[in-house]
Amino acid sequence: MPKTHYKLIILGGGPAGLTAGLYAARARIDHLLIEKGATGGQVLNTHWIDNYPGFPDGVSGFELMEKMAAQAQRFEVNVTMKEAVRVELPRQGEHGAKILHLDDGSRLTCDSLIICTGARANSAGVPGEERLRGKGVSYCGTCDGPFYRNVHVAVIGGGNTAVQEADQLTKFASKVTLIHRRDSLRATKVIQEKTMANPKVEFVWNSRVSAILGDKEVEAVELTTNDGAVSRLAVQGVFVLIGVTPNSAGLPLDQLQADKNGFIPVDIEARTCIPGVMAAGDICAKKVRQIVNACGEGAVAVLSAESYLATRGGTP
Repeated sequence: MPKTHYKLIILGGGPAGLTAGLYAARARIDHLLIEKGATGGQVLNTHWIDNYPGFPDGVSGFELMEKMAAQAQRFEVNVTMKEAVRVELPRQGEHGAKILHLDDGSRLTCDSLIICTGARANSAGVPGEERLRGKGVSYCGTCDGPFYRNVHVAVIGGGNTAVQEADQLTKFASKVTLIHRRDSLRATKVIQEKTMANPKVEFVWNSRVSAILGDKEVEAVELTTNDGAVSRLAVQGVFVLIGVTPNSAGLPLDQLQADKNGFIPVDIEARTCIPGVMAAGDICAKKVRQIVNACGEGAVAVLSAESYLATRGGTP
């Protein structure tokens, strides 16, 4: 009979999940990592990463995740390529088994669960965006700002992240144009005031980017005003900063006390409000979503799981 119960299940195979798997395997915890697609998560779509420690010349997202996966394989992380379509958890304060229903109709249970399902950057959904992703189209100013030294870039958005990163991008870019579909920003006033006072930031109101233009790399954006007028703005980069959406399908978000956007709150030890259930990486409710802190959270989550398993009776 196939094994149907594990001491620990890790849900998701991105940076947080792979790190959790590595720590679990090295700790000899009876574990399983479940990933519905290729291990690596959204990092696989990142063209180049310059700020991950240990790679002084930078590394492609694909290569970084390939190395993480190879390291996990060396320590015999137990991986299955399936999708958990529904997760059942004990009531708050209770210590029962966690139940995962998979897309092939099977059912797994575990004593401890780490949720590492991640999140995805919201897309502008315009022509040229996918084709030029990683070739001038970015979703993270903190990650990619240094690639745009002394050039003109556009920022799409009007919330805290977009307005804050427009200001930060002026450390590198010669000019930043923030494009917003309304006539006022959604960002908090103090953030607005700081960015509006920056002479290197200009604002285009009541407009949306209707296309991203360029052959091999971004050359311009097409702008369409709310009354239908179309124009073209020459830029060398486009930052799409219109929020992120958690990969939370099938998770009992009410039980996990997720915030209004579906992100899961955790304490400093990566523990959720359900005993024996941890979360790590971009699925967590937090401000900073970087590969390096996702890895750290994955490690912390396993240490918390190990402690939980030990206190619940018997060795992990």
